Amino acid sequence: MRSSAIVLLDCQTSLEVHVAPHSSVSTHILPGEPPVEVILRRNARAKRFSLRVSRSDGRVSLSLPVWAPEAEAVAFLRAREDWVRDHLQDAPSVQRARVGAAIPICGVPRDVVAGTGRSARFVGGLIQVPPGPREGPRIKALLTAMARDRLSDAVTRYADQLGRAPGRMTLRDPRSRWGSCSSKGDLMFSWRLIMAPPEALEYVAAHEVAHLAEMNHSDRFWSLCRRLYPETDRQRAWFRSHGADLLAWRFEAEE
Repeated sequence: MRSSAIVLLDCQTSLEVHVAPHSSVSTHILPGEPPVEVILRRNARAKRFSLRVSRSDGRVSLSLPVWAPEAEAVAFLRAREDWVRDHLQDAPSVQRARVGAAIPICGVPRDVVAGTGRSARFVGGLIQVPPGPREGPRIKALLTAMARDRLSDAVTRYADQLGRAPGRMTLRDPRSRWGSCSSKGDLMFSWRLIMAPPEALEYVAAHEVAHLAEMNHSDRFWSLCRRLYPETDRQRAWFRSHGADLLAWRFEAEE
């Protein structure tokens, strides 16, 4: 998902800079209430600091050149603490996929309850999952399977309308897009689309299938997309307003 905002500032080197080898990724805790974890990433191509707060999940990251002293990066961060906290207030709260939660399926919140067996199931309008530290991954596996079924059906329908044959379809968990189409016609979708209303999933399927004919975002592409799915504009607006809520869900195993 797109970041809320970006702050850029050229790094200024001093006359005496001695840079020891650094890990490419580290973390810094911004003290305060609450404390904020910031991911520091060194980028060989970066020439300046780049501070971001993700609208999708509230993650804070600071990119810096490989030669920049970490202390200088931390000073840059602390000087902009108010900016960071202001933008964190706009990010959706993190939601954990576990027993007791209510996870949307096709746009409808579904209660997660304790179940039996080794996998999560969707039965009687409830998400049943065996209790334990792997509740999140098991729920993710269920949602992924459901998303695959619905997206496969939608892709087939729209591809038939277009008269084009799609390539391989894969499901992933990208943070910046809901789907993509390669030059070979292979389609990728976010499995989180199963949490969106059916109309939103249908739009993304039609959008990517339209790329089989128009590998661009020209007027011709959007005309074709709207022909395949007339509610294109309304569903694009839905993702702008609610997409971050889907990305706020966490499905990691509990420690």
